[in-house]
Amino acid sequence: MLEHSPKLLQKNLFENNDSLLILRAPSLPPQPVAGQPGVVSTYLQAHDDIFVAITAAQIYAFNGHVDLGTGIQTALGQIVADELDIQPEQLRMVLGHTEASPNQGPTIASASIQISAIPLRKAAAQAKQLLLQHQAEKWQTEAHLLHVKNGLINGPNGLQISYHDAVKGTQLRAYLDLDTQTKPRELLTIVGTSTPRVDIPKKAVGQFTYVHDVEVPGMWHARVVRPPYAGRDSGDFIGRSLESIDASSIQHISPDVLIVQEGDFVAVVAQREEHAIQAARELKVQWRTIPPLPSLHDLGAAIKAHPHTPRLLKDNTDEHTAPHPAGSITLQNEYVWPFQLHASIGPSCAVAHYTPQRSRLWSGTQNPHMLRTQLSELFELEEGSIEIIRHEASGCYGRNCADDVCADALLISKLTNRPIRVQLSREQEHAWEPKGAAQLMLNTASVSPEGELLHYDFATHYPSNDSPLLAALLIGKLAANPRTLQMGDRTAVPPYQYLSQRIVCNDTPPIVRASWLRGVSALPNSFAHECMIDELATAVAHDQVAFRIMHLHNDSRAQELLTAIAEKAQWVPHQQGSRGKADSDGWMHGRGVGYARYIHSRFPGFGAAWAAWILDLKVHAQSGKIIIKHIVVGQDTGQMVNPAGVRHQLHGNVIQSLSRSLYESVQFNAQGSTTLEWGAYPILKFTDLPPIDIILMDRQNEDPLGAGESGSLPCAPAIANALFDATNIRFYEAPFTPQRVSQRLQSSLTNSRGANTQ
Repeated sequence: MLEHSPKLLQKNLFENNDSLLILRAPSLPPQPVAGQPGVVSTYLQAHDDIFVAITAAQIYAFNGHVDLGTGIQTALGQIVADELDIQPEQLRMVLGHTEASPNQGPTIASASIQISAIPLRKAAAQAKQLLLQHQAEKWQTEAHLLHVKNGLINGPNGLQISYHDAVKGTQLRAYLDLDTQTKPRELLTIVGTSTPRVDIPKKAVGQFTYVHDVEVPGMWHARVVRPPYAGRDSGDFIGRSLESIDASSIQHISPDVLIVQEGDFVAVVAQREEHAIQAARELKVQWRTIPPLPSLHDLGAAIKAHPHTPRLLKDNTDEHTAPHPAGSITLQNEYVWPFQLHASIGPSCAVAHYTPQRSRLWSGTQNPHMLRTQLSELFELEEGSIEIIRHEASGCYGRNCADDVCADALLISKLTNRPIRVQLSREQEHAWEPKGAAQLMLNTASVSPEGELLHYDFATHYPSNDSPLLAALLIGKLAANPRTLQMGDRTAVPPYQYLSQRIVCNDTPPIVRASWLRGVSALPNSFAHECMIDELATAVAHDQVAFRIMHLHNDSRAQELLTAIAEKAQWVPHQQGSRGKADSDGWMHGRGVGYARYIHSRFPGFGAAWAAWILDLKVHAQSGKIIIKHIVVGQDTGQMVNPAGVRHQLHGNVIQSLSRSLYESVQFNAQGSTTLEWGAYPILKFTDLPPIDIILMDRQNEDPLGAGESGSLPCAPAIANALFDATNIRFYEAPFTPQRVSQRLQSSLTNSRGANTQ
């Protein structure tokens, strides 16, 4: 399958004599915010970016973000269609293509609707206003006397003309005016409706083109052969460990099989895919002995011992020096979050065709423009000579191997002078994807006997970076030195009103190859915040929900959300679960609450949606097995462009975060990752899903907020707090596997018996 080139589409749009274009105003190249994912680029393209185009044949809208299966293509189309007064099916959305869509940074932080849709909405409104003014002049009337329905401009005396006919014979060009007035919310008719996803019909019948399905003429297949230091990207040995390759070990497969090698980068190439797979499996490669990875058996201790740089985020302790009231309670806890996989069901894949003048990639990347810059640096090419055509892959929600495999494919294409398709094996995807970072959170909190929050001292360690392209490390183009990315501060400040706070982020280079995963550092930070607030409420005998609401007094939307889910869940104040007493079948029952708001981007950042969970579970006293019985999850997303899409996002968050909280953890030995297949990395089964009730707050008159990540944050603490309600034991380390839960239960029982005999 070879698609049209949107690069030609852009050129045609600018040269088209029958078109209206709304362009992004000329500016310097976009630069990443300090401490956020991104790369500095000096590239200025020859033409201006286009947000909206109306031609005699088609209406287009362009956005730099990509659809990861979350439905933003549908939602962005709704926004544009509503402003233009057309039906969504009259619009063609183009997302994430480097030669067609504006560079709006990587698709992260649930920012596509909340931030990146704003210029698109304004551009659509501006296009309509310009075209109405243009047509009013032709009809010799006033623009305010015209109105549009389904792309038809209607005027006085029965005059009517379509958008497409109105642009014939003219070139209308305008730079985006961010002061353009958009529709009042009460006049929106498409935004706010549950519009069917545009991608689902083809996906449902197997006709959708994923990146894995792309074929180009003359394409050969390649498979990479990775070094033995699985999942490591820091150390002098990286790029320098290859000793020898025995080419004779694969000569029997096919005469066309080629070996590609540069530094520690090794690959095999063949005309037939099965030959490449066999060659990668049978190629004999000798590697040098590598330095051992420090033990990660005690993950919290390993993170604490790893070098880090403290970064003070907030400290108002000097303003509150009075001693705590008599009878105040102080708690000190340590929380640990594991390394986890993005665990994309389909291993990463890319197709590339390298030429010095023009290189094309078909990619599942989450960051097309950022990837283009990285590839231009790696291959010493002008950015404008690299075109990335973005296709959906099999999901990632963060930095998996989708970018790495693009560099692999382009490098092999360069060295073999032909189009190349590369697909990783399951083992390679598991081993080498940048892991979702492990995290260590240390907190100390004080509360008065009456329940006043006094002091909160919080330090979070986040060992991660932006995971430079693996090929750049393996061929020695980029030194494998420790690198740190300042992303550990997301939701580092608790939402509750402690009298004084001291918040520190310990910026830490990766221990193993690690980068961002859905919820980034906010998910583990919220785990610590929410477990601590729950423990404080218990310590002063306050109801868990009421205690939270009381200390969210500066956030009425948070209070109303918690009130709504408590009502839906039929929360009974002060009602306790089993608290360590099993029923006749050996089960203990409990319920827990969790609340969070995803605060992201450069500290202090800004907020996405509000989210809260109430969860009921039972845990077996002997085996430690947890069964989730019921979940009520609520979200305040502000204006919902597509309420069905928000509901689907919440369901997806429930599934993924339950899996991460209950099962998922990457294991390592002295060489690197040992979690190489699904048997070693169990995930939640659909048969284990409980009934889920969803509450969507009606905030259609508010600004839209990011919906994609907040919903996962309350999951782990809701489970941990429900476990306490069931077992009377606090759990400070995820995931809550049967083995870990059983060990804690048995240890508690042993300690209890020991105390009773003294």
